[in-house]
Amino acid sequence: MNAFAAEAAKKGLSGSGAATKPSKEKEPLDIRDHGDVSGYETIGVPFVDDAKMSARNVNVFYAEKQAIIDVSLDIGRNEVLAMIGPSGCGKSTFLRSLNRMNDIIPICKVKGQITLDGVDIYESDQDTVLLRARVGMVFQKPNPFPKSIYENVAYGPRIHGLAHSKAEMDEIVVNSLRRAGLFDEVKDQLDKPGTGLSGGQQQRLCIARAIAVSPEVILMDEPCSALDPIASARIEELIDELKENYTIAIVTHSMQQAARVSQRTAYFHLGKLIEVGDTKDIFTIPRHQLTENYITGRFG
Repeated sequence: MNAFAAEAAKKGLSGSGAATKPSKEKEPLDIRDHGDVSGYETIGVPFVDDAKMSARNVNVFYAEKQAIIDVSLDIGRNEVLAMIGPSGCGKSTFLRSLNRMNDIIPICKVKGQITLDGVDIYESDQDTVLLRARVGMVFQKPNPFPKSIYENVAYGPRIHGLAHSKAEMDEIVVNSLRRAGLFDEVKDQLDKPGTGLSGGQQQRLCIARAIAVSPEVILMDEPCSALDPIASARIEELIDELKENYTIAIVTHSMQQAARVSQRTAYFHLGKLIEVGDTKDIFTIPRHQLTENYITGRFG
C-alpha cells in the first residue's frame, strides 16, 4: 500500500480519492456542536513562496459581532484559491476584505494586515478606487449597468483614463469581451442593453467589465450560484483560462466547482480558517475532522 492509500485508509476515505459518505449509523452533525473554534489552529500550509496577496492575523467585526477570527492566508500569483465552508462561516466577508469592499459598511471594522505585492492595502494613504481597479470583484448575482454592452465594458477604462481615443477604447472593449468568452456572441449587438443578455452572458459581461481596467486580482463571490449548469460550466472554463493572466480567489458553495477550478482550497468554519492546502488533498485526505465532516456532507 502506497503512502497516499495508507493515509486515505487511516482517514476512512475511499481508495478512489473521493471522501466517503458518513455511515448510516452516524447521525448528521449539527454545526452548533462545533460552536467553539477558538482553540483551533489552521492546519495545512496557508503561506506560499510567490504570494500576490497576503493576509496576516485578520479580524473582522460587524459592530460587536466578530465575523473573521485571526485569519492568515496567502493567495499565490496566477493561482485560483477556492474558499469553502458552511453559510455564515465568514468566507465572503474575508473575500470582501481583500479589496476593502467592507469599507462601505459603517459598522464593519477590519484589523490585521492585508498586502498586495507587499503593500498594506489598509494604509491611510491607499486610494480605494485604484485598489479596486487592481483587485476587481465579480458578485454572486450578475449586475450589469443599465447601459449598452459596449458602455458596460468601457465604463471603468473611461473613468480611469485608460483610453485616449475611440480606437483605443474599442480595442479595450473588444479584447475584454474576448477574454470573457463573450465577444462572438454579442459582436453584432454592442449597442444593445447589457441587461437584455441571458444570466450566464450577463455574468461574463461583468467579468469583461472587471478585466477591462487591467486588474491583477479577480475576486469572485459565488459567481455561478444564480446560473444554470451550462452557464456555470462556461464560467468555470473561463476561470481556468483567466488564471494564466490573473490571480483569482473564488468563494463557492459548490465543492465540485472548487475541486474543478482551484489549485488550493481554504476551509472556513465560524470565522476561523480551519484548513488550507492543495485542492486534491483537501478533498481526498482532509486532515481536520471539521473539514472531513463538511466535505462528506455531515453538515453544511
